[in-house]
Amino acid sequence: MSGPTVLPDPPAQATTVFGDRLELACEFARVLASDAITRGLIGPHEVPRLWDRHLLNCAVVAELLPPDARVVDVGSGAGLPGIAFAIRRADLRVDLVEPLQRRAVFLDEVVQRLGLAATVTVVRGRAEERAVLATVAPVEWVTARAVAPLDRLVRWCLPMLQPGGTLLALKGASAATEVREHLLIMNSLGGRDIDVIECGVGVLEQPTAVVRVRRNTTARRGVKGHG
Repeated sequence: MSGPTVLPDPPAQATTVFGDRLELACEFARVLASDAITRGLIGPHEVPRLWDRHLLNCAVVAELLPPDARVVDVGSGAGLPGIAFAIRRADLRVDLVEPLQRRAVFLDEVVQRLGLAATVTVVRGRAEERAVLATVAPVEWVTARAVAPLDRLVRWCLPMLQPGGTLLALKGASAATEVREHLLIMNSLGGRDIDVIECGVGVLEQPTAVVRVRRNTTARRGVKGHG
């Protein structure tokens, strides 16, 4: 590749975040910069910022997960954040929920290529589908990135969570504004203790904003929509 699609070397922060699994992260970066582009999962303009905007931006959020946690990544797409979590944290068990066939096939191939099959499973379907819920729920942790506005995301994801479980929604600079906009409906759907936290402080130049939503014990089941 040439021009704007050249994959940069991993920045110094990558060693801090991935440690002895940095080479695995580099292999994932190479897959994203090649196969993911040719198959239309990401745009070529994203390659120069794969490390900062995507891999590191996602991987730092794994610091919120306790040891040996199981997490469901909804709308996993090209594997962000789910595969980034699994690379950084070998102790995690990760389910990648993805409705589109071509993306699910890509995820399966990446999991095999990176040797992550023991800890990562690809589940094809939408978050709200009964078959998906039967496969992955109930779980303590659900994550999503660039999937939907918070009101819809909470509607789809809270039914996956066990009572007291937590949704981690990776959002940008508008996270606090989005929380204010959708707070009432998130509460009505069973969300509580809703806040915005930053991950990667002191490591990343731009920390990752994460909206944290816990499910209460009376959260109702979501309605069909998307996921």
